[in-house]
Amino acid sequence: MAKAAGRPQLVSISLAVEHLDPLAVLESIFEPNELHFYAERPAQGFAVAGAEAVLQFTASGTNRFVAARDFIAQVLADTIAVGPLDEPFAGPHFFFASAFDPDEAADAAFPALRLFVPRWQVARMGDSTVAVANLLITAEAPVELIAAKVWKAHHKFRAFDYRQARQKDRPSAPRLIEEVGGDYQRNVAQALHEIARGDYRKIVLSRARRLTTTEEFHPLGVLNHLRQHFPGCYSFSIANGKGQSFIGASPERLVRVANGRMHTEALAGSAPRGESASEDAALSRALLQSEKDLREHRLVLESILRRIADLNLNVEHAAQPRVLGLANVQHLFLPVSANLSAGVHILDLVGRLHPTPAVGGTPRDPALAAIKRLEPVARGLYAGPQGWVDHRGGGEFFVGIRSALIDGHTATVHAGAGIVAGSDAEKEFAETELKFKALIGALTHA
Repeated sequence: MAKAAGRPQLVSISLAVEHLDPLAVLESIFEPNELHFYAERPAQGFAVAGAEAVLQFTASGTNRFVAARDFIAQVLADTIAVGPLDEPFAGPHFFFASAFDPDEAADAAFPALRLFVPRWQVARMGDSTVAVANLLITAEAPVELIAAKVWKAHHKFRAFDYRQARQKDRPSAPRLIEEVGGDYQRNVAQALHEIARGDYRKIVLSRARRLTTTEEFHPLGVLNHLRQHFPGCYSFSIANGKGQSFIGASPERLVRVANGRMHTEALAGSAPRGESASEDAALSRALLQSEKDLREHRLVLESILRRIADLNLNVEHAAQPRVLGLANVQHLFLPVSANLSAGVHILDLVGRLHPTPAVGGTPRDPALAAIKRLEPVARGLYAGPQGWVDHRGGGEFFVGIRSALIDGHTATVHAGAGIVAGSDAEKEFAETELKFKALIGALTHA
């Protein structure tokens, strides 16, 4: 087929295998100079790992997701996929690392958008485990040698030896934690002044801290801790192939598409968890009755509905939010869903929904311009859409918050808070402290 088409063909071979832990498989093949993508949400019952790039694509600018959709369509037109393709996570997948800003600096750890097709992929959904080998076959490719390599990998996955996956630990408590950037409370005060002036209604301002440890971070050691302690979140690790990894445990889904149906959510407003059941319930009730938090949440919901209005979807959601309780914090949460019209792709939704007011602000343009003025540190992948698209046009993207960029002995951590009329600079600072505490504890034995 490659000879006939005059173009390489992507061959994707999927096999149902015995139960495997995708993180253990990734540990066994981990190479710091290779791209990898890992995501797991224990409460949703899935985990997926992909490593080594067979194909990759980068883009920047406001149309980066349109360009990515076009690239995926071109690849799938030259794809041969075999195996149990109806199984979850079977067939070729395109894994994304997307920055918050569509125009990243040239020296950033990650480009504004990168997607890749992994050479090896292992995924588990419920009781089903699927291993996928992706190969790029040219007209001159030594097919017999490539087939032998895939067969060897199949034998490895069929009888996986977990002893090969050496235990990766987290560093001890950091010897240095330093604030990166300016005066957060002063920036919040300036934002409140601009909100009162009518420049925008909401803005999300983040802080950055840099941790330095005596031992090097291993992203998969941190990841193992995250998935155990934050089962309701997306635990993830995304490597750039240059020794740096973006890791975290995000509570926020941006969008999921499956079986022609779209699922997103409005997540905003925060409160701490209580020390006892009664204190926790009191904090939850106060959050549900908070005029400021309900107003902040309503801004997020209104923005979601406005941004997808041109797609003419029959959107469904409850009248009032409920409380989503996480390990260290609770939020106002409202699921939103709709059946998709023909021709609407998941990347059309990603491009419209990112950035939500939960990580950017509203109205979008003036809020984003203010973020660039008021935040002294570039966000990189922090608060950007991370996820995957499958060969059927489905997929899932989450928002890269509660996250850190790991680079050897250092980790740069971001934490943000939503600022609206009525916000208090000291309380917003305390909210970011709460978020920092959980992630720093996950990164190290602090």
